[in-house]
This record gives sequence, structure tokens and C-alpha cells, in this order.
Amino acid sequence: MTMMNARVHSASRAWGRWATAAMAALAAAPALAVNDLKGGPGVNQLNLHEPVTRIAHDQMWLHNFVMIVCLVIFVAVFGVMFYSIFKHRKSKGAVSANFHESVAVEIAWTVVPFLIVIGMALPATKVVVAMKDTTNADVTIKATGYQWKWGYDYLKGEGEGIGFLATLDTAQRESSNSAHPEPVDNYLLKVDNPLVVPVDKKVRIITTANDVIHAWMVPAFGVKQDAIPGFVRDTWFKAEKIGDYYGQCAELCGKEHAYMPIHVKVVSAEDYTKWVDGKKKEMAAKADDPNKVWEQAALIARGEKVYAANCAVCHKADGSGAGPIKPLDKSPVVLAEDKLQQIQVVLNGRMDKGMPAWKQLSDTEIAAVITYTKNSWSNKTGQTVQPAEVLAARK
Repeated sequence: MTMMNARVHSASRAWGRWATAAMAALAAAPALAVNDLKGGPGVNQLNLHEPVTRIAHDQMWLHNFVMIVCLVIFVAVFGVMFYSIFKHRKSKGAVSANFHESVAVEIAWTVVPFLIVIGMALPATKVVVAMKDTTNADVTIKATGYQWKWGYDYLKGEGEGIGFLATLDTAQRESSNSAHPEPVDNYLLKVDNPLVVPVDKKVRIITTANDVIHAWMVPAFGVKQDAIPGFVRDTWFKAEKIGDYYGQCAELCGKEHAYMPIHVKVVSAEDYTKWVDGKKKEMAAKADDPNKVWEQAALIARGEKVYAANCAVCHKADGSGAGPIKPLDKSPVVLAEDKLQQIQVVLNGRMDKGMPAWKQLSDTEIAAVITYTKNSWSNKTGQTVQPAEVLAARK
């Protein structure tokens, strides 16, 4: 027994030293905790996001109202139950009443819950109807979900004709893949091209998808709308504060689901006009003549950039693929003498192989990335695909 006690005391001392060392290490470690992200998630957040639209304010009010109603019902029901148990317990000589029915009680427990439900349903219905009122929008934007990024097309209002893709920031993806991500406030929420909208303007968002079901969600706006292939849904918001607001795809859309963030930048009317002008000039500068004949070296150089921005996510930088994703290195389609095979796959996709369609890319971008894959790694076909060939395949 003495030996056993000694062992227990020794183990306790060892455990105490280990716990002390662990606490000291945690205290001395660099500040790994992130801070609240303005317009995004907060540390140890329990409540809804800070609302910046009228709808989001109404949703928060409705949330609090229903919580209070539920709390009152909880206290009342359990209060009566515990009072009855305590007041009419057998040890005090309580005797059960002997009656068959009570019309008053039956009417009460039918009418009172009905009135409570109506009292909650009326404000909830008002909020839901307001959420679906997408009429008289100042700006209309189509948000298309892709595996795994968002495509934005400005359809009506100031900025009409602008279109671009928003993809997770490359540095954050690399940080995540390293298994030792850097502690930043906007981890996996930073994109290369945020959606820009004007403050105090009604923005209608039309959602659809190119491959599987996605969902466009920005909690600070009180907005969540599914994006379904072959269908069109819509929602709206009117941001009341300038700033950056974040969300994510809210449907489990595949292995890169966590890498599909949403970043909306709300700016003043003047800054929005400047952004629109700059974006249109940038698009005009990038516009390519599909009839231009390119040299192979120039296409390969451009194709490398297109590949890194769009294709390397699945096929990897070395073209080796991963899991069900087929490698492009030594791929029969890539090596085929019939260039139209690969053009059709890139344009129309192969959903049975997990390959999305890339029609949103320009003819020159598709020609460049195909030329790049046909002449990279061990693929030395010497083939060149011109934009005109892609244009002809679209028809």
C-alpha cells in the first residue's frame, strides 16, 4: 500500500509539472488567436451577425422576439409543473381530484397556443414577404456558382456589362494546404475579385449554378439563396453601411466547399462610379480579337496564367490530378491529334468525370490554356490551338 501511494504521488507530481509546462507554453506562444472580423464572423460569436440591412435588422428582431416568447412559455410551463409537484406532493397529504373533463381547460389549451402561433406568424410573414420583394432594384447582378468559385455578371443598372470570377486568394489556399495556416482574421474569406456594390442602393442578386447546388449567403445582409443548376432564383439587399462583408457557400458542394467564400465590398456612390469606369477600361484592355493568330510561345505564357487561376485547383500545378480528378499529364485527350476533343471538354465539361464547363472564359483564354497543357510537363505535342478554333466550336 505504501509503495502504491508513493507511485500515485509521483504520478501526480509528474502530471502537475506537465500541466504547468503546458500552461506556460501556451502563455508564451505567439498570439495565435484571431480577432473579430468586421463584416464577418466574430471570436466566440453566439448571436447573429451585426445587421447592415433593413431585412437583417428585422430578422434579428424576429429572432429575439421568438426567443423571448419561447422563454416565457418555458418558464410558465415548467413553473406550473414544479409548483404543482411541490405543492401537491404525497408527503403533504395531497389527494388527486376526481373529475372527467373540463371544457374551460380544453378551450384554453387550444385557443392560447393558437394565439401564440398567430402572434409569431404575423411578424414572421411580414419579414419573409419583404425578403422576396426583388422589384425596383437599382442594380441587378447574376451570381453563378462554380466548383469552386463565384462568377458575377452585372445585368442591369450602373455597371451593366461587367463580369468577372471571384476565387479564393491563392496565398490563403497555400496556407491551408500547408497544414499550418497563418492566424489571420479573414482566413479562407479573402478573394481576388470582391463583388462591389453601392451603399443605400437596392441590389438584386440572381443565383444559378453551373455544376452542382451552391448557395449565396452573406449573414450581415440577412441573405441566403440557393444557386441551382438549370434554375434561377433571386434575392436582394440594400446595405446601409460602407464596408467589407463576408459570407460563404452554404451548400455542401464538393471537396473544395470550404474554399468558396463571398466578399462584398460596399462603397459610396462616387467610389462605385469610379470602380465601374475602371473595371470597364480593364475589360476593354483585356478584350481579345478571336480572329487574331497567336504565336505558340505567347499562347503558352498566357495559358500558364489561366491554368494557375482556374485549373490548378483540381489538376494541380504539375498536371498530375488528385483522387478522382484525372491527370492532364499524359492524358489521351490532351495528346490527341484531334484538338477538337479537348476544346469540347473545356467548353462543355464532363460532369461524369467531375469536369465543369468553362464557357465563361474567352476564346483566347481557352485556346491559351489548351495550348499550354498540350506543351507542358511530358506533353510535347507541338500543337497550337488558335482562338478562332474555339470560337468555331462554340457555334
